[in-house]
Amino acid sequence: MSDQLSSDLASLRIQRSGSSPQESRPARGGPSRRFPTWILAVVLLGGAGYAGVRFGRPWVEAQVFKVEVQVTEIASISPMQAAVELTSTGYVIPQTTAKIGAKVIGRITEANLKEGGEVKAGQVLYRIDPSDQERLVASSFARVASAKARASVARAQVEEIAIQRRRQKALADQGAVPMATVEDLDARLVALEAQVGAADAETKAASAEAGASSVILKSFVIEAPIDGTVMGKPAAVGDVTFPEGPLAELADFSTLLVETDVPEGRLHLVREGGPCEIALDAIPNERFAGTIVGLGPRLNRSKATGTVKVRFDAPPSILRPEMSARVSFLAKKPDEAQLQAKPKTVLPGGTVVERSGQKVVFVVDQGKVKAVPVKLGPAFGAGFELLEGPSPGTKIVKEPPPVLADGAAVKEKTS
Repeated sequence: MSDQLSSDLASLRIQRSGSSPQESRPARGGPSRRFPTWILAVVLLGGAGYAGVRFGRPWVEAQVFKVEVQVTEIASISPMQAAVELTSTGYVIPQTTAKIGAKVIGRITEANLKEGGEVKAGQVLYRIDPSDQERLVASSFARVASAKARASVARAQVEEIAIQRRRQKALADQGAVPMATVEDLDARLVALEAQVGAADAETKAASAEAGASSVILKSFVIEAPIDGTVMGKPAAVGDVTFPEGPLAELADFSTLLVETDVPEGRLHLVREGGPCEIALDAIPNERFAGTIVGLGPRLNRSKATGTVKVRFDAPPSILRPEMSARVSFLAKKPDEAQLQAKPKTVLPGGTVVERSGQKVVFVVDQGKVKAVPVKLGPAFGAGFELLEGPSPGTKIVKEPPPVLADGAAVKEKTS
């Protein structure tokens, strides 16, 4: 082994405690090759800091702060897409409704309706305990009878005094009795006739009160004003009624229409009697033919929209109020084959990313994102047909950044 190599190996030897200074000293004639450890530590710390800033900062920001993202929607492409002039969303609204209320305060003793049940006009829905009102009615009719009796007594007294006056007047004319006796009877007759008038007035007042009490008594039986279906949970037996609170709500399902808001600048595309295609979120794979039946009487100034009403040509049996609907206003009426053809659900381009070996889209819901796996079909325009995944109309992130993770808070870009 050469002297130079021996010197290099000696310089790399680790000094142990207890070794002699002579052993730890480098070989004579050879330069020291030890690299300062503090320089190595500084280099490692600097590299770790740069890597943390370069790669960790975006991840931390994505977890702590809201990531600004661009949002788009999953589309549903109908076979009638080429004939669509305008698309708008709205809700199914009954045009005939009735809120059932009570005119009186009382406790319900009978209820003949249930949530979702159908009722007919004139059907008895509720009976309210009428005990107190029946006593008032009986008392009113008793007052009527008493007033009539007083009027009869007063009339009998008038008749009696009138007979006495005639007799005393004949005697006074013959000078058998003083004329003052006749005058006293005249005065008494006037007073009794006034009593008759008062008794008659009291009778009329008592009769009116009794009639009003009888009418109020009818309010303790509540009937259905229209044919309809009971919406929501109605009041039940034992509940107390108040004039201010509704007991139930009825809706006539035969008057269900889709009400949708159309921008003012596009109302010229809406023609009464024009054909439409209606899609319901509750029945995602079916389309229904519809007809425009009218435009609301006034526009919404704040939204610059008008309400368009659309009728189902053949409404589905599960149609219910407040269902969400998407209306496509068509240039021509669709045929049955086009209505039966299933629409394609399409993912816009740039929305699918890979996470943990799965293809996912990020669904936006209440300010946060959720990674939802998807199964893609063939390409469709700039996107892909969606075979399995979120439903049409779902908001998803377009071109999600690499740091976006499941559950991250996001905010939509305004432009």
